[in-house]
Amino acid sequence: MPDSTPYAVALAEDIARRLHRLSEHLAQAPPRQAAQILGKVLDADEGVLGRMTGLMATGSQIAQHRAQAGSFPPEVFLAVGRAANELHDIALDLDEHADDIHRLATPPTAAHPAVAKPVASDMVVRRHR
Repeated sequence: MPDSTPYAVALAEDIARRLHRLSEHLAQAPPRQAAQILGKVLDADEGVLGRMTGLMATGSQIAQHRAQAGSFPPEVFLAVGRAANELHDIALDLDEHADDIHRLATPPTAAHPAVAKPVASDMVVRRHR
């Protein structure tokens, strides 16, 4: 019996599984490899975060059209739009650290000597409520 799941839904499920596997790899990666993975994920244009932001922006447009046509509640459009905006803001915030992540991901060379070994420090954690 053929799979009745539409291709796009199956694709979304596959991407979710792959993201889970990537998360598992990241959790076990040594520092340089973790920086390489994070660099690819956090790239605001071509990385996972950038692509997810684009997907949510497209979802916001679709939700807006569906809400205007009466097939989606307006709250759905507002929530998806808010999520797209938040992801965009997060990508901009993280883009400020792209050079640091790239430097950590790159092996030292004679032209670019090793960066001083990071020192553990107390972290300040702020929660948004």
